[in-house]
Amino acid sequence: MKKLVVLTGAGISAESGIRTFRDSDGLWHDYDIMEVASPEGWRRDPKLVLNFYNERRRGLYEAKPNAAHLTLAEADEEFDVHIITQNIDDLHERAGSTKVLHLHGELKKARSTADPSLIYDIEGTELNWGDKCELGSQLRPHIVWFGEAVPAMSEAAEIAHSADVFAVVGSSLVVYPAAALVQFVPSSTPVFVVDPKEVAVPSWREITFIRDKATRGVPKMLEAIRNLS
Repeated sequence: MKKLVVLTGAGISAESGIRTFRDSDGLWHDYDIMEVASPEGWRRDPKLVLNFYNERRRGLYEAKPNAAHLTLAEADEEFDVHIITQNIDDLHERAGSTKVLHLHGELKKARSTADPSLIYDIEGTELNWGDKCELGSQLRPHIVWFGEAVPAMSEAAEIAHSADVFAVVGSSLVVYPAAALVQFVPSSTPVFVVDPKEVAVPSWREITFIRDKATRGVPKMLEAIRNLS
């Protein structure tokens, strides 16, 4: 069974109604991103940050996995599918994917500001000022903010390096270090990119482009992978 490693980005969840940051109608137009997604913003106004992610969480509870999420989950029947996602939603898991690595954290989880290893599931949609960990410290969103290290990056690099087939779905590959994952893929491994827009892929790699939205492009990608010799 071939090991299919899929890096997913905001484009796959956008089709479920999850607003992106970068698109023309994205969240960057409503918020100064450094106010709601940086350690400095958290120190300056933690209540604003908490409210921002509470809004995102409410939207996530209304969203459902789309055909791209479901198709990748169903592909587990014929491939050893490993999802590496830049997204903080749980749509892959809700679709049925079982091997999902979140690079940038998870919206439905909180962690201690005193001990980052203390991570908790959030009951419902709200994480509020005064919600504390077992050590008595304020809980913050379990999100990797700008300027913070990406703890899961080394594991993601190992998964990418072991891929028989590597795919990028709905990611512009402009956010680092996640964008560098393609560089860990062996040169002999086929690489597919599913996105209707231009994607910043390394010029030296041979890439199969499927210029379509994720819901239409993922089935096309899987069919192409089946036809690999």
